[in-house]
Amino acid sequence: MEQQPQLNDHNKKEYPPMHTAEHILNRTMVRMFGCPRSMNAHIERKKSKCDYLLEEAPTEAQMKEVEETVNRVIDQHLPVKIDFLPVEEAGMIVDLNKLPANVSDTLRIVRVGDYDACACIGDHVANTSEIPPFKLLNCDYRDGRLRLRFKLEE
Repeated sequence: MEQQPQLNDHNKKEYPPMHTAEHILNRTMVRMFGCPRSMNAHIERKKSKCDYLLEEAPTEAQMKEVEETVNRVIDQHLPVKIDFLPVEEAGMIVDLNKLPANVSDTLRIVRVGDYDACACIGDHVANTSEIPPFKLLNCDYRDGRLRLRFKLEE
């Protein structure tokens, strides 16, 4: 019988479709703007927000492209898989900068198809087909920080 790796405690119960959509949004922002993953996120069932560090405000057309890209990824019905990797090995695949100092020796890597991989201990869907359409509600840019507010259209 295979033993479950010992992971850090997790104190939040996420809404899996929204949490997985956040992973897709993060990868989309990294790809489009070359920024790090969100520096701050508040992920809830009804609406959520993420903050990104950008050198300049994105255009309305770019924000529309973000929304369209996230929805295209969702519509691909990608599998969401979990891998357990030693920290050293995980560091070759994902950014470890946001991990706590007392991180466990084994990390849980969540992969959304070939689109995204991230160290995460939250709840996710098994396939992006379980995520309703993604809608950007609004955004504001101030002092190098872009805040995106979004929801899933259920």
